Amino acid sequence: MKLFGLLLISLFYLFPNPDNTQTVELTITGIRSSEGKLRIGLFKDQESFKNETAIQNFEFDKTGLKDGSMTVQIKLETGTIGLSLLDDENSDSEMNYNFVGMPKEGFGFSDYYHKGFTRPTFDDFDFELNEHGKQVEIRVRYVL
Repeated sequence: MKLFGLLLISLFYLFPNPDNTQTVELTITGIRSSEGKLRIGLFKDQESFKNETAIQNFEFDKTGLKDGSMTVQIKLETGTIGLSLLDDENSDSEMNYNFVGMPKEGFGFSDYYHKGFTRPTFDDFDFELNEHGKQVEIRVRYVL
């Protein structure tokens, strides 16, 4: 019986997470209001990002917002991934633009603050999620 217990404990340490997911602790900063929801899109490559087809989407109420920041946790599969954020202030599930095409709502990317006016590439904000989990920051940018 002791041998079986030792074998079970050894397997736990060799294969600590059989479903291949890890926790990402996501700190979101620079949120300007408590209105609406935060929407996070998960991308695995440039093609999915270019086509705006997130592999998975997450939605968070801003109930934990304090001084323009909040932290959430999400479980994701390990590998190369990138996260984008929409501060959907009017809760219509899409980015709103003004008459010249400038975003009216906030946006951000995993560990990357986009300063330009052209769209970033997946390589700008991708990261490697391994068996140790990850802490990621998204700083929200508002153009208008």
